[in-house]
Amino acid sequence: MSFVGNLLRLSLLPLLVTGIAMPVRAKDEGPKPLPWSFAPLKRVDLPLVKHKDWPQTRIDHFILAKMEAAGLKPSAKADERTLHRRLSFDLTGLPPSEAPQGRAEFPSKVTQLLASPHYGERWARHWLDLARYTDHTPDWLDSTKYAYLYRDWVVQALNDDMPYDRFIMRQLATDYMTECSPKDLVALGFLGLSPTYFKELQLPPEIIKTTVADEWEEHVDAIGRTFLGLTVACARCHDHKSDPITIQDYYALAGVFASVKLSERPTMGEEFWKPVEKARNEVTSLTKQIAELKKKKPKDMAAQMSAMETRIAKIKKSTPHYDMPMANAVEEAALFVVKADKTHGTKLDYKSGMARDLEVQKRGNPNDLGETVSRRFLSAFPAKSGRPRQLSTGSGRLELAHALVDEAAHLTARVMMNRVWKHHFGRGLVDTPSEFGNLGELPTHPELLDDLAGRFMENGWSLKWLHQEIVNSATWQQSSVSPESEQRDPDNKLYARMTRRRLDWEAWRDAILCASGKLDLTLGGPAALVSEPNNLRRSLYAASDRQDMDPMLRIHDVPDPGAHNPWRTETITPLQGLFALNAPFIQQQADALGEWIAKNDIPSAYARLFQRQPGNKEVQLARQFLQGRESDRAVWSQYAQALLAGNEMLFVD
Repeated sequence: MSFVGNLLRLSLLPLLVTGIAMPVRAKDEGPKPLPWSFAPLKRVDLPLVKHKDWPQTRIDHFILAKMEAAGLKPSAKADERTLHRRLSFDLTGLPPSEAPQGRAEFPSKVTQLLASPHYGERWARHWLDLARYTDHTPDWLDSTKYAYLYRDWVVQALNDDMPYDRFIMRQLATDYMTECSPKDLVALGFLGLSPTYFKELQLPPEIIKTTVADEWEEHVDAIGRTFLGLTVACARCHDHKSDPITIQDYYALAGVFASVKLSERPTMGEEFWKPVEKARNEVTSLTKQIAELKKKKPKDMAAQMSAMETRIAKIKKSTPHYDMPMANAVEEAALFVVKADKTHGTKLDYKSGMARDLEVQKRGNPNDLGETVSRRFLSAFPAKSGRPRQLSTGSGRLELAHALVDEAAHLTARVMMNRVWKHHFGRGLVDTPSEFGNLGELPTHPELLDDLAGRFMENGWSLKWLHQEIVNSATWQQSSVSPESEQRDPDNKLYARMTRRRLDWEAWRDAILCASGKLDLTLGGPAALVSEPNNLRRSLYAASDRQDMDPMLRIHDVPDPGAHNPWRTETITPLQGLFALNAPFIQQQADALGEWIAKNDIPSAYARLFQRQPGNKEVQLARQFLQGRESDRAVWSQYAQALLAGNEMLFVD
């Protein structure tokens, strides 16, 4: 939470504690209408279409039927080069490494790109935006030195085509799944890297309880919006104003997060961890003693420090696996906010191995409590018993995960299928991807949404199957040029053309590094600051920081890693233009590319950057610019920079 947000909270809290500042809510007006998304999947026969030779997959029948009903026709099929670039950027976030091989090779090219390790990198970035992933948290928190292990787990899970239902369960309850080992605990990073807010424990418990309740709200919100596309956290203060989610539902889920503690957990078994834990505790104690010595500065300080440092080095060297990676995870522990033992202040009292049910907090005020609500799933999704599933094993994380992929499977599948569709087309069948309630947009093609979500589940929740189904469709393979569609359907809700799309920052930066020949395609490992001159790795591995975002990320619409982000905002600003003209990164890549072009030729540059040959006018302009100055490296760099900064590097048709 921002400094301003904390300041406002502290200034209002004396009023919040008494309830004076909270507006009195209107009484509940009765049952909310059931959103369309809560209904079971409805499967229908393929609609009849006139243009029978156009569809290539089931998707196309649903799309074409809507088009024809509106009097529109599909745009022409995109040319080979356009499809080649579109496919490569969609599936791997990288430009093609070779020229197109012909239309007959397209299905095999899809299979090849889905098998590439870079596929997982591309689609992990989309997931990490939802998961609030960060490499660095504010300095008052525990270490996130090994946060990258969660990021790398997501990449590998996607490359392995882990079924999406399993993908969910592993991120919420890996430690309860018998087939998982300690090294798999890194999957819990979805919870273990959750945002946490500063707590000044010198303040009274009444204030700290509000901060803790805000954290629980964040966790409920992330679960609800990521997996269900529902704003469950809106029910913290009162029954949801538009959806059938009660205040009791909210606290039934919040109890799960009141029963866990963010913690670093070892990635090896107890027999390896216990000696390491003992050694690390001893090193921590010695490090504190060294710090105290520096403060007191005794006469023999140098000798004492030397002895302690020697002892630390010996402990580290003699302890096997001392540098064991740690998973940013959670452990079962109920949190109670209580008065400190002294006369002032607050204590966060974690009861290890214990779970707790929460009381309803009237108007969201943790100092005004009502009835206790047992931990359970949302009442709108009853189990076979007719009642919502109880979340009673430990904190309830395992049963929560089961409920998401069992009782709520139809909604969970719709939400994820729609996210994948939105990344491929630029808009979703539901264009509010994390709001499938009554306040969200209605689906433009409800029959297609249900058909594709149902087949997604029937095909083992396979995301790679879903990608294949989409990119092999005639809908996805359309040209982006259709004057009639642009005029009659400017938002392209009928998909009578492909939307020309701007690359996100990661794909754009990676494409520039590919063009300069400098891209380091090493997989995984710790993140590095993107502003470091020698950081030439894929942009997925650029360090994200909740407290201090790198300016390069900020000006290019990379979202706040402290919040769930279902889509990227796309802006065109003067700062972005100035970056393309003046940033050291762009100039360094332009120098490298210019040197390469000088050794080759202009047509080779166009083939490398855009997978096409330059037009006569492009060649003429280049020669006019370079004429008489071919021996000047700076001129070649300027020419290369003009190519890198152009729209063709930034947009994909």
